Amino acid sequence: MHETEHWQQGRLVAGVDEVGRGPLAGPVVAAAVVLDPECIPPGLNDSKKLSAKRRARLAGWLWECAEVGLGWASVEEIDEINILQASLLAMHRALTDLPRPPGHVLVDGRFLPPQLTCPATPLIGGDGRSVSIAAASIVAKTWRDRYMRDLAQHHPGYGWETNAGYGSKSHREALRNLGVTPHHRRSFKPVHNILWQEKSASH
Repeated sequence: MHETEHWQQGRLVAGVDEVGRGPLAGPVVAAAVVLDPECIPPGLNDSKKLSAKRRARLAGWLWECAEVGLGWASVEEIDEINILQASLLAMHRALTDLPRPPGHVLVDGRFLPPQLTCPATPLIGGDGRSVSIAAASIVAKTWRDRYMRDLAQHHPGYGWETNAGYGSKSHREALRNLGVTPHHRRSFKPVHNILWQEKSASH
């Protein structure tokens, strides 16, 4: 476990992960989680490997017994600075949202967020290798899924309550039939192409 050495030295370790890099709609959301070594929920794992019910239960537990920070980058920011930079920005915001600054950060992936104020380790496949990153992936995914379900109430027809903004077949069909909403990422090819077709048709 990547946390053990730091815990033995009394260091606060934050795991950081983001969700929502791939969807055509909605923000990219990151979470930073500092686990209490004495209160680690059993069954922490990569959020993608857990059922929605299990994720929700673990997320509730984490909000109770861990220190949690949340951050996100908007659709406008994604379109302006690209999805990778927006993901790193969301991670940075999640870290600054923690109640206490960590002594070491474990980050899922190969890139580190900007302006880190402490040492950090990038871990490819980190949500399967670090309990802190797994915890962050669970918190971020449950929060973003709930946000997309709420958004679906205001923009029915795109299936965001089930596809969370990812480019499923029904979502792409809805894009063609219903058009682009303010919550769609205009820099993403399927959305960009529809806007381009609409523009061409209007000339």
